[in-house]
Amino acid sequence: MTEAAAMTPATKYNRVLLKISGEALMGDQGYGLHPPTVERIAKEVKSVHDLGVEICMVIGGGNIFRGLAGSAQGMERTTADYMGMLATVMNALAMQSALEGHGVFTRVISAIRMDEVAEPYIRRRAVRHLEKKRVCIFAAGTGNPYFTTDTAATLRANEMACEAIFKGTKVDGVYDSDPKKNPDAKRYEKVTYDEVLQKHLGVMDASAIALARDNSLPIIVFSLDEPGGFRGILAGQGTYTTVHG
Repeated sequence: MTEAAAMTPATKYNRVLLKISGEALMGDQGYGLHPPTVERIAKEVKSVHDLGVEICMVIGGGNIFRGLAGSAQGMERTTADYMGMLATVMNALAMQSALEGHGVFTRVISAIRMDEVAEPYIRRRAVRHLEKKRVCIFAAGTGNPYFTTDTAATLRANEMACEAIFKGTKVDGVYDSDPKKNPDAKRYEKVTYDEVLQKHLGVMDASAIALARDNSLPIIVFSLDEPGGFRGILAGQGTYTTVHG
C-alpha cells in the first residue's frame, strides 16, 4: 500500500449528493455570493472527490432570490419560482468555476434549457459524467414551479442512484428545537422519516422527505461550517444526524 493510500480514510459511499442552501454561499454577507466562502466549500468537495467518491450537487438560490418570498410579496408564484430557479444556475456556475480552479472537472446540468451556459438534463449523460469522475451540479431545480431545491435534490439523488444525500447546514445535525435559541436543544443521532414529518423538524420539505422515504434514501445532516466535515463524515467521523427508515 502506498503512503497516500494509507493516509486516505475509507468511505462506505461511492456516489453521494451534496445539498447546500444558497445562503451557505453568502458567508457573513446578507445577500449574494461571498467568493472566499464558495472557495472554501469547493475545497471541501475536492477533498471528498480525491477519495474517489462520485459527487452530485444541488445548490439553492435563496442568497439571490427565493420564489416563495417573492410570491409572499405579491408576485405571481410561478414567475417567482422560475426566478428562483435561475438564481440556482448562477450559484452552480460560481461553484463550477471554483471547483475547476482546483482541477476538478465539473458539469452544470440545468433542468431549464440554456445551452450557452449549461448542459440540458439527460439522465444517462449525467450518469456517464459521474462515471468519468466529473462533479455534476444540478441546477434550476426540477424545472417546475412549486417544487423546492430539496425536492430536486432528492429526485436527482434517486435518478443518479446515489447512496445518500448529505445536507450541509449551519448546525451539526437535527435538533428537537432551534439550538441557536434553545441551549438545551437535543440533537438526534438518528431519526426516522416519519418522525421528521410528524415533529416538523425542518430537515427538508415534506415532499423531499416523502420521496426519500419511499426510496429508502438516507439523509445525513451535518455542519458545512466545520472544516473537513464533509470528508470526515464520509469516513464515519464527526457529528451528524442520519435520517432513515
